[in-house]
Amino acid sequence: MSVRIAVDVGGTFTDLYAVDDEQSREWIAKVPSSPEDSSKGILAGVRRLLAENAVPADSVAHLIQGTTVATNAVLQRTGARTALVTTRGFRDVLEIARQKRPHLYDLSRNKVEALVPRRMRLEVSERVLASGEVALPLAEEEVRLAARKLAEEKIEAVAVCFLHSYRYPVHERMATRILREELPGVYICCSSEVLPEFREYERMTTTVLNAYLGPIVSSYVGRIKERLHQSGIGGVVSIVQSNGGIMSSEVASRKPVFLVLSGPSSGVSGAARVSKAAGFADAIAFDMGGTSTDVSLIVKGRVSLTSEREIAGLPCRVPMVDVETVGAGGGSVAWVDVGGLLKVGPHSAGADPGPAAYDKGGVQPTVTDANLVLGRLGSGSLLGGEIHLNRGLSARAIEEGVAKRFGISLEEASLGIIRVANANMVRAVRSVSVQRGFDPRHFALVAFGGAGPMHAVGVAKELGIRTVLVPPSPGVLCAMGTLTMDVRTDAVRTVIVPAREDSIPVLRSILREMIEEARQWLTAQGLKPEDSRIQTILDMRYRGQNYELEVLDCHPTDREGLRAAVDEFHHVHQRVYGYCNPERPVEVVNARLAVLCPNDRESSKMGGPGRVESIGRERTTRDVFFDESKGYVETPIWWRGSLESGETVSGPTIIESLDSTVVIPPGAKGTLDSLGNLIISC
Repeated sequence: MSVRIAVDVGGTFTDLYAVDDEQSREWIAKVPSSPEDSSKGILAGVRRLLAENAVPADSVAHLIQGTTVATNAVLQRTGARTALVTTRGFRDVLEIARQKRPHLYDLSRNKVEALVPRRMRLEVSERVLASGEVALPLAEEEVRLAARKLAEEKIEAVAVCFLHSYRYPVHERMATRILREELPGVYICCSSEVLPEFREYERMTTTVLNAYLGPIVSSYVGRIKERLHQSGIGGVVSIVQSNGGIMSSEVASRKPVFLVLSGPSSGVSGAARVSKAAGFADAIAFDMGGTSTDVSLIVKGRVSLTSEREIAGLPCRVPMVDVETVGAGGGSVAWVDVGGLLKVGPHSAGADPGPAAYDKGGVQPTVTDANLVLGRLGSGSLLGGEIHLNRGLSARAIEEGVAKRFGISLEEASLGIIRVANANMVRAVRSVSVQRGFDPRHFALVAFGGAGPMHAVGVAKELGIRTVLVPPSPGVLCAMGTLTMDVRTDAVRTVIVPAREDSIPVLRSILREMIEEARQWLTAQGLKPEDSRIQTILDMRYRGQNYELEVLDCHPTDREGLRAAVDEFHHVHQRVYGYCNPERPVEVVNARLAVLCPNDRESSKMGGPGRVESIGRERTTRDVFFDESKGYVETPIWWRGSLESGETVSGPTIIESLDSTVVIPPGAKGTLDSLGNLIISC
């Protein structure tokens, strides 16, 4: 027996999905999360999954997990005590930032506070020109003096970022070596290793983020491995990256900035695989959990990535899934603002105390409470009845918190909560589609997460989307998608050359160097470079522009490949900005490389384990409130596993399973396809 386990840690539940590759068996488990230390929830879930299915601990060969440890550390400002060593005269770059202001006319807004206080930003003498020429050698003794000062301050991490080090990294690497000699046990990294790319502010913030997260992620990884070892589990531990790939736990400790969107990326990867297999290459991933909703665009079966994201107001220039997150989940709290408007989220009741329905002390009305009051969620719907929901407590919370405030009925208040939550999610979908130049009406909506299938049809109708796809086990799709991810490494080099034939030798040389470095990295990870596949991406712009657009799948090492890249750039510019100018000179700014290597074997079916558990469940009915015009309607309640391939059910219908509930309102119908997906026509 050789078992692989994937774990997805959410704000309310921790989901697990396991595969026995030798015997082609699959299992799922779902346990409450442990917000104070997610490693506890992971271990509890692994132990439960192994015990319930009589799986020996020593049969676990690989455990892969998505984590929010890095994200939470940045959002909550709980990272390491960090210092910065930089070129003399440039320590305030971190605070000056860019002219761009998110709230230009709000004079009461303060700028985002730098992760490193000014007194911990130390300068040393050295200077490299933009051409890469050394104007002033590194003063090594100044680096040693800086190290001694930092030792007195009991610094936990140091970021090294020198001007133009992307052209000439030698000074940074010398300083890093000296600091490691002088500060044993302190986490130290430099920008030429983290992000060898131009634009000093973005490079500096990304490097500082990496240092800030280093000790936190290293400690977390150590706890996970130690607790697994104590439980007799000695398999390989891997971590999901923000870019939709995985990396070893050792690499994650060295480059933790690549984990800032680890959590959402696995779900998007799973949605892309499921939708493409079902015949929907263009899709929108819609992941609604207990705390938030993540949406992302899938174009031609490919997950959309970006290198221009901000985390808590701080630029982070590493490749990551282009996800829009909104504070609308099952546990999102409904409240009335000072202007008398109903709001939902972003605050969540989380796992503890959770919604009022959980009967764990929560008294604030949530989206889960609204669904329970309206009958869309049954009292025994969570975890196959393992968690019993108290409708009376939900009704009391909504009555006190919303209905009495507006002088409306309990049902109207509950429906209002759901409509506000849906409106928040609709805006998120538009931000990743319409604002990127894509019409959402041409996409299928892939609904997953514990709450996604309950709200998907309502969201789809608001957007004009005609098709909703609900995977076989939507509540654990994030965990399931994790097992299909490739091991991935990304590289970038700034080039800034005209997109002309005479630049081809430069591009060819740089790409060759990056490919060789990537192969060495794969070999060090115990992988075979010959099994990998390489994607080349160019950041391009019209000469004179300040910002670039990514052009995928480029082959700029010959005349035809470069010409095709330029043509594609014009096309992308037209889609994003509404115009292009083929007569205007184009520049290649950055060359990027994504190297992907298959992660052992793929999961066998990407779904279906909930079907076996459902045999014997009888169809029932309950009264469900869909809108004010019809009131409560007696609605059939199906168990997902009782549906046969090709079977069609018409709304109103509720379909329940161990991990999720699907709501098919009046006027819609759902059909189970041959892969076990529920295809809903809106």
